[in-house]
Amino acid sequence: QGQLVESGGGLVQAGGSLRLLCTVPGDAFSRLDMGWFRQNPGKVREFVASITWNGQSSRYRDSVKDRFTISRDNARKTVYLQMNKLKPEDTAVYFCAARPGYYTSEYNIASNYDYWGQGTQVTVSS
Repeated sequence: QGQLVESGGGLVQAGGSLRLLCTVPGDAFSRLDMGWFRQNPGKVREFVASITWNGQSSRYRDSVKDRFTISRDNARKTVYLQMNKLKPEDTAVYFCAARPGYYTSEYNIASNYDYWGQGTQVTVSS
C-alpha cells in the first residue's frame, strides 16, 4: 500500500469550514477502514473520526460531533472530512490513516492503523 495523499488544509476564521480529502493509491481502498487523526507539537496524536470499509459505520471524538462529517467514495478511492463551525482548538496537523477492514482492534487508537499520510495543516484563527 502506497502513501496516502491528503489535501484541503489551510487557514480559516473561527466559524468557517474546510474539507479535507485523502486519496489512497492502489486497489485496496474498498477493503480499508479509514480514519482521521490530528496532532499539535508536543502532543499525542488524537482520534478525530473513522469510517468502516463499507461506509456503514462512522465514529467521532466528542468535541467534533455535530460539526465534522466523515464520508467516503470508493469509486474515487477518497475519504473526506467535512469540518464546519471550526474553532481555534481544532488547529492541528490532520493525518489520514488506513487499516484493513477485518481488524477488530480499537478504531480510535493511532497505533492500530497501518498506513498514514504526510499530514495537512489546519489553522483556525479567533
